[in-house]
Amino acid sequence: MGARSGVSIGAALLASLILASAAYAQTQAPQSAPVPPPALPQGILRVGQTPNGPCVQPPHTVSWQDYEGPFAKFIGIFARKLEYKSVHSPHYQPGSVLCTLTIEDKFVFFLEDSVQPANFLTAGFNAGISQAENNDPSYGQGAAGYGKRFGASLAGQASGEFFKDFIYPTIFSEDPRYYRMAHGSKEKRLFHALSHSVIAYRDKDATKMFNFSEWLGTASAVVLANSYHPDNRRGVGPAAERIGVSVGSDAGFDVLREFWPEVARKFKLPFRDRNEPRD
Repeated sequence: MGARSGVSIGAALLASLILASAAYAQTQAPQSAPVPPPALPQGILRVGQTPNGPCVQPPHTVSWQDYEGPFAKFIGIFARKLEYKSVHSPHYQPGSVLCTLTIEDKFVFFLEDSVQPANFLTAGFNAGISQAENNDPSYGQGAAGYGKRFGASLAGQASGEFFKDFIYPTIFSEDPRYYRMAHGSKEKRLFHALSHSVIAYRDKDATKMFNFSEWLGTASAVVLANSYHPDNRRGVGPAAERIGVSVGSDAGFDVLREFWPEVARKFKLPFRDRNEPRD
């Protein structure tokens, strides 16, 4: 959960997600036939239903098969990892809303996020760096020491995702996903991405709220990490430092999520919104 882990994870993961959406309109006359929904780009929406009316869900995440360039499997794995947490309210269908996540959805969201291949690759990289620097010296060296560091890195990722994707979003009725702005000036989009560390969205109506999951989830994961990092420095100061590094790392990921489509288009990398209408 320290600076080393934040930097290595930040170097490993990049991506973002764009949603598409539509709303079904009906005529007000009781004898009139329903008006067909407007035409939308093919393959970018799935219509669902909430208590307040129709909603739309994001398309499936990309896989390594969606990219045929150099290091295809590697690029696809990490693009999928970042896009998994990103959603985009469609700008071309005013009034459409995203489907909310139920408690069951959030639990599945956590499970799928925690078992993605990118997590294991990142844990392996973190464990190698930690072993080379002899962090957590009580783990020892050799294969046994590397295995302990690998397990601790996986536990750190999984615990953070458990708290930030499931537990606190459920308690506070918060959407754990990142909402991309996708359109507008670069300055506004950058501010939007950075502000996600303190601003989240409510489940039911997508109104803004304080991002409890980010701060409480990070703090909970940092405290829990002391149980499997026996050599961690204890106390308020070291814990606050680790929390700050983790939140800063998450903010950096959000910036990458926000601008990932531009990067992906330039280098022909996989991303979800490839079929979305351009401005």
